[in-house]
Amino acid sequence: MKKLWIPLTYIIFTILIIIPLARIFTGAWSDGWQGFSHAITRPEAAHALLMTGLITVVVTVINTMFGVMLSLYLVRAGWIPNKLKQLLNSLLDLPFAVSPIIGGLMIVLLLGPNTVLGSLLDDAGVKIVYAFPGMVIATLFVTFPMMVREIMPVLQEIGTSQEEAASTLGAFAWYTFWKVTWPAIRWGVIYGVVLTVARCLGEFGAVLVVSGNIINKTQTATTLVYQDVENFNVTAANGVALVLAAVSVGLLLLMEWAKKRKEVH
Repeated sequence: MKKLWIPLTYIIFTILIIIPLARIFTGAWSDGWQGFSHAITRPEAAHALLMTGLITVVVTVINTMFGVMLSLYLVRAGWIPNKLKQLLNSLLDLPFAVSPIIGGLMIVLLLGPNTVLGSLLDDAGVKIVYAFPGMVIATLFVTFPMMVREIMPVLQEIGTSQEEAASTLGAFAWYTFWKVTWPAIRWGVIYGVVLTVARCLGEFGAVLVVSGNIINKTQTATTLVYQDVENFNVTAANGVALVLAAVSVGLLLLMEWAKKRKEVH
């Protein structure tokens, strides 16, 4: 039975991942280097890639900071009632349970220009929906669980004995975190960062709803790919998609290389 499942797994992997990636690669280079370079350097593509990069950086920083903090609270904080921890754990999985488009719609209904809160923010000169802040919030909604779900199992596995020993010896909480907790969870954090970056690069539904997909203003790389396909500009769509895929795959390969190098040393 195992001899049957192994080749079947390779076949499914090839059909779902290898073949689509190969088609994107060949499609991006169908017009040669000139066609590919034009696809990624035209003004709307340059702006969309820059917007995607900015969103990725901001969301990854926020996810890392609050993800580590929330993980520590959920696992280590004894003063938080168990029922509240269970509620927070359930809410963390909400982005996995609902469509990103629904998440984007929730943001529009809460902070849109026709809502009370959105109107107050607009009057104060702060535009959320159909602007950069709304795109960041939408991306945070779909990526926030990734960091927490990578760190919590590690914290549960290592226990609290070393941290308690450091505290008994007089170490401050911040020193204990950097010298005891951080070395144990750093690979979980790194993996969470990689997953967050890859998800940010590929996010489409929530950002499309919140951004309005305004060219050279609120358009990201994924929504540009969508627009190019709608306009039958398939070569340009493949070019931008190839850049996104190459960055995501490169990050995953780099992380695996770093982990193996660490194990060797």
